[in-house]
Amino acid sequence: MAGMTVQDGAKTIYLDHNATTPLLPEVREAMLPWLGECFGNPSSGHGFGTDARRAVERAREQVAELLGALPDEIVFTGGGTEANNLALRGLAEGRSERGGRIILSALEHPSVAACGAWLVQRGPLVGKPAIPARCSGGQMCLVLQGAWELVVLPVDGDGRVAPAALRAALERKAFVLSVMHAQNEVGTIEPVRELADLAHEKGLLVHTDAAQSAGKIPTGVGDLGVDMLTVAGHKLYAPQGVGALYVRRGVELAPVLVGAGHERGLRPGTENVAGLVGLGAACDVARRTMDGEGTRQRLLRDLMFDLLREAVPGIRRNGHPTERLPNTLHVAFPGVRGSCVLAGAPEVAATTGSACHEGDESPSAVLTAMGVPADVALGAVRLSLGRGTTEADVERAAEALARSWKAAREGE
Repeated sequence: MAGMTVQDGAKTIYLDHNATTPLLPEVREAMLPWLGECFGNPSSGHGFGTDARRAVERAREQVAELLGALPDEIVFTGGGTEANNLALRGLAEGRSERGGRIILSALEHPSVAACGAWLVQRGPLVGKPAIPARCSGGQMCLVLQGAWELVVLPVDGDGRVAPAALRAALERKAFVLSVMHAQNEVGTIEPVRELADLAHEKGLLVHTDAAQSAGKIPTGVGDLGVDMLTVAGHKLYAPQGVGALYVRRGVELAPVLVGAGHERGLRPGTENVAGLVGLGAACDVARRTMDGEGTRQRLLRDLMFDLLREAVPGIRRNGHPTERLPNTLHVAFPGVRGSCVLAGAPEVAATTGSACHEGDESPSAVLTAMGVPADVALGAVRLSLGRGTTEADVERAAEALARSWKAAREGE
């Protein structure tokens, strides 16, 4: 698998693996039979169905092996977003007690943050103003009231939730904490185990969105101390549209979708056999090669920053300096918008840390939550390496980005 693809007749270096990853050859090979002669419905009682059911259950075992879980604790979904919805909405709907307090971090993926907001909006107390609750160090936890209360924990300048902020939020009774394992934009790894231990002391259940971390760094559910964990297939070289939710034995969820009794009644609908086989194969590859591949990508990531730092005086690295994903480099180019840098380096496929709406560019909400000044945040670019990225790719990409930055500065 090459780190460069051909686009519009020119070679493009793909550095957007946190957005999606290409299929590994091993994954594609495992899927092919289930896109052809093997087409049975896993719920059918004849041989075609039996073969399909065995393939699905083997994939379940492979996902469980990556996570250090039991196979019956893995629920297959249509992706990470659905898994996050099932975890939070399913837990809320499954409670005999109507309402409660939900605690999230300020850097959660929209599929987590939106779940909390959706639950609040359903409650009878809609329209009540947000209540600022003081956390340690003078920071504020945002509290939105409804039948469910939503508490948003602040993060520090590196993008990490402080345990002290969680302790403050736990002064009132809550029922679930959701903190992503690794931030998708800046790559910061959260202290999930420490936060989970604090939450469990108060009787909370703990969910972590591991869409960005699964397959890149260890995500053993026992080591993390979590009750639920989300996996997104297309972030670890499986196909798009498949995912999984680890649900610890004893945790009660209500289904978000209704229909037949697939996936222990939690996710109705005929299984995507080919996609799930691909997810299982990708998890197997990740489990066997994670350490070596993580080290390789970490060295290339650091080389990328060294090259950029030499060529771009004043460039800033965002995120935690050590506790971060091995493949993720998030930088802010000084004096120039990140979108301009990428526009001037078409041979590099990457993304900015900004959201653009109808031509108006605004700072990334993640960087804003971290306290990064707006003018700095607008210069942000996320460079996420992958299994196919080579040293030559890194050197060429760094040269192109630096050249583009210089041209943009000179053109001002």
